[in-house]
Amino acid sequence: MPIAQIHILEGRSDEQKETLIREVSEAISRSLDAPLTSVRVIITEMPKGHFGIGGELASKVRR
Repeated sequence: MPIAQIHILEGRSDEQKETLIREVSEAISRSLDAPLTSVRVIITEMPKGHFGIGGELASKVRR
């Protein structure tokens, strides 16, 4: 059972996350020749204040 864990900054819509899960699952299924029903995708959302980009908080960089 392939499992993908993806970390993203918070703020994406449920529709965007659903698209991400579907497309990642399909890519894993194709590349590993695994049944789509066996693929698991875990999305972990991080607050922008908990992530740094170039030494700055993402909340300051991504406005």
